[in-house]
Amino acid sequence: MKTQVCIIGGGPSGLMLSQLLHLKGIATIVLERQSREYVLARIRAGVLEHGFAALMREAQCGERMDREGEIHEGFFISNHGDMKRVDLHKYSGGSSVVVYGQTELTRDLYEARDRLQGVVIHNAEDVMPHDLKSDKPYVTYRSGDEIVRIDCDYVIGADGFHGVSRKSIPKNVLKEYEKVYPFGWLGVLSRTQPVSPELVYARHERGFALCSLRSQVLSRYYIQVPLSDNVEDWSDDAFWAELKRRLPTEVAEKLITGASIEKSIAPLRSFVAEPMRYGNLFLAGDAAHIVPPTGARGLNSAASDIYYLYHALLDHYQRGDDSGLDGYSAKALARVWKAQRFSWWMTTMLHTFPDSIEYDRKLQQTELDYLFSSEAAQRSLAENYVGLPF
Repeated sequence: MKTQVCIIGGGPSGLMLSQLLHLKGIATIVLERQSREYVLARIRAGVLEHGFAALMREAQCGERMDREGEIHEGFFISNHGDMKRVDLHKYSGGSSVVVYGQTELTRDLYEARDRLQGVVIHNAEDVMPHDLKSDKPYVTYRSGDEIVRIDCDYVIGADGFHGVSRKSIPKNVLKEYEKVYPFGWLGVLSRTQPVSPELVYARHERGFALCSLRSQVLSRYYIQVPLSDNVEDWSDDAFWAELKRRLPTEVAEKLITGASIEKSIAPLRSFVAEPMRYGNLFLAGDAAHIVPPTGARGLNSAASDIYYLYHALLDHYQRGDDSGLDGYSAKALARVWKAQRFSWWMTTMLHTFPDSIEYDRKLQQTELDYLFSSEAAQRSLAENYVGLPF
């Protein structure tokens, strides 16, 4: 098999790049280790920055997002029951975010690839990139007992933190930075009306909590839990009771509870791999970087990678200009580290750390007091939350 760009990973990043390039006449093949059903069963983020939403529209995949997604112009921060609103629209120069589940977004991208008869190969086992430093790289995968080879110009590694792409970069070339937080988020998805029309981030001595939503009939709630906890430790009743303890009284009293559709614990981690290019391999999304979900930067950081790669590949194929490809890693990483900083800041400000001392807790309180006493501070939060420019 031959193509121009071979993309490893059939999540939203890989599908988005494949769709954008296809619309410009650039051939792609997407390899995904799991089945489509498995990919669509993943429960992930639901807050899209304005740049990501614009990219979906450019990919001709934004119609349902624009119809069903919810425009949010602000969110709330509760500090031990004292709740204040962050006005994103006011402090970001009129921008906002779109609340639209990643599962739905991925479904839209799959349907778009189907419409254009894009090549997305599922259940691709033992995927392996080869000859990445040459001008004729190729990728192999196993289909049953057969080894299939794909010759290409470029390989895009969008296969997540545990994928093969980053591991294909020699250890003496790759540098990894990581911070593991001493807690996780227990998340519950329920078919209930959201407790608030906008997200509520809650700081509490018992631990952080978040009230989020996917639609007006689908809610997503989180509470901070120790890494030693298991999902089986938490019944639905225990989860709802603990969530209410951490929310302001007026919010807790309005909370509609129900049976969980999905329940999982996600550990919190910050991670960056440098460089994001090795020869003709380019990393994108979770293959290169991960952030805690506190600042809603994960999927959005992947979108900026795809934006840079898309335009760099267009310049290469349409104009013979390789400056975008040559500068991709440095450009992407500059934005990635800003997303890391923002996610670290939000996480540090709002969570209860098991080893914190009174000095740390006083600084957290001071940080929140300063945030709501300073328009400049709120402006900084808002511009990062709605998305820094690509």
